[in-house]
Amino acid sequence: MPPDRVRGRLIKSGMTTIDMLAEEFTPFQDVRRILVVQLGDIGDVVWSTPTFRSVKEYCGSPVSVLVREGSGALLTADPSIHAVFEVPAPSPNFVREARRQISLIRALRARKFDLVFDLRSDDRGAIMTFLTGAPRRASLHYGGVSFWRNRLFTHLAIPPSPRERHRGAAEQSLRIVRAFGIPTPDETPRLWVAEETGRRVDRLLEEKGIPSRGRWISVNPFSRWAYKEWDLRKWEEVIDRLWTESGVETVLVGSTPEREKAERLRRGKERAVHNLAGATTLAELAALLQRSRLHIGVDSAAPHIAAAVGTPTVTIYGPTDWRDWAPIGGNHRVVVSSLPCVPCFRKGCDGQGKSRCLDELTVDDVMKTVREALRSAASLPRSA
Repeated sequence: MPPDRVRGRLIKSGMTTIDMLAEEFTPFQDVRRILVVQLGDIGDVVWSTPTFRSVKEYCGSPVSVLVREGSGALLTADPSIHAVFEVPAPSPNFVREARRQISLIRALRARKFDLVFDLRSDDRGAIMTFLTGAPRRASLHYGGVSFWRNRLFTHLAIPPSPRERHRGAAEQSLRIVRAFGIPTPDETPRLWVAEETGRRVDRLLEEKGIPSRGRWISVNPFSRWAYKEWDLRKWEEVIDRLWTESGVETVLVGSTPEREKAERLRRGKERAVHNLAGATTLAELAALLQRSRLHIGVDSAAPHIAAAVGTPTVTIYGPTDWRDWAPIGGNHRVVVSSLPCVPCFRKGCDGQGKSRCLDELTVDDVMKTVREALRSAASLPRSA
């Protein structure tokens, strides 16, 4: 059990002047139920799994999570998570959305959470944290946000200096709970796949004539943002080389709207390429990627999911910083342009939605790393 009192540096919410205080506080005393709020994208949720585990292992109390609608499916099999709540997606029907929001707030308040951590700086997470009615509400103190955001919390930890650099996006949420005395010994994102979900994916693979494990790779060429994507013609050549050089089949993954683009990559290569874009739920995608020998893709949610279920990855990065977002570990590789402007953190060159750093990456650049990854993956034990 954690000690009743721990020491930490914090800012008392509601102060008119921000004083850096080192004082005793009791965030874990009499804690029976904890909620962790993570209203980021799918990748943010995956990167927060070490935080969920750390809170559970240290506090020993049931830990629930609140995420955006659709992301919760990735977490339902996680043994460290007691319950998953989802914030409804915006709806054009105001009455319907209001009813769903009210229903969620009632469900959260009914749990009578003693402590809530908010892992982001946005207003919505702060509001949802406040509406839970929890007597202890913790986060980082952020500058440059709504003047009332920080006042919705009872405890705000002092953020680290922006000059401090930590490898991996998991650190963004781990540093919050660490500031309140929670140790974080394991910083590796992990996702669990339910047995029934795995069986559904095995049946899907059998129906499509795809070997169940180890003889194919998954490829996701798509992103929500065009400035993160690589030319489809180059993807086509990578897929051709995988088949001609190694006899490796490719399974294309993506969302339902991306299925037509994936089909263009498959035409004329039916023996070597399988299109499963839009064919799985998010939880089933995790199971599918778990069965892949290697995952290759652009900067999107798929590489994070693949890495979290134990599959080696090769990720192509453009303007975003791979040092912050790429999966961590020797089984994960990145392909990055050598242009001196990388990473520029912009949405394409001159805001045009196209990235020169990606346009100038060649198929040879990518295949060199893919071959290394395939050789390394061949020596790894396959997950059950």
